[in-house]
Amino acid sequence: MPKMDLPLPKFPEPDTEPFWDATKDHELKYQVCDDCGGLVWHPRRHCTHCTSLNLSWKTSKGEGTVYTYSIVRQNYHPAFRERIPYVVAWIDLDEGFRMLSNVVDVDVEEVSVGQRVRVRWLDQEGLALPAFTPA
Repeated sequence: MPKMDLPLPKFPEPDTEPFWDATKDHELKYQVCDDCGGLVWHPRRHCTHCTSLNLSWKTSKGEGTVYTYSIVRQNYHPAFRERIPYVVAWIDLDEGFRMLSNVVDVDVEEVSVGQRVRVRWLDQEGLALPAFTPA
């Protein structure tokens, strides 16, 4: 896939910046509450289960399954127009969280619910975007 100028996060961003810093090393990070053990996704300052501020960062293996997906066949944003058609999918990671991403390096008609996938990093300026490819 050719490198394109995709929309990227703006920094400083205290809730998600550690996540984005880890992407530079191709690490997919998520949080776990040190008090209740709850898994926290999307990155934030507090536990969504018990509101504790004691969160630790863990590294995902980057493997999971497609929960559901949509094939995008029309997009007028210049950063995405050349990628059409592309797949946007909810991915259930093996560690127990679900994230929205793309399934890449596959014919869009070959993607299916329940399909095993693994992370594939799309290097951008100063960070990498996590996408997924069939496992």
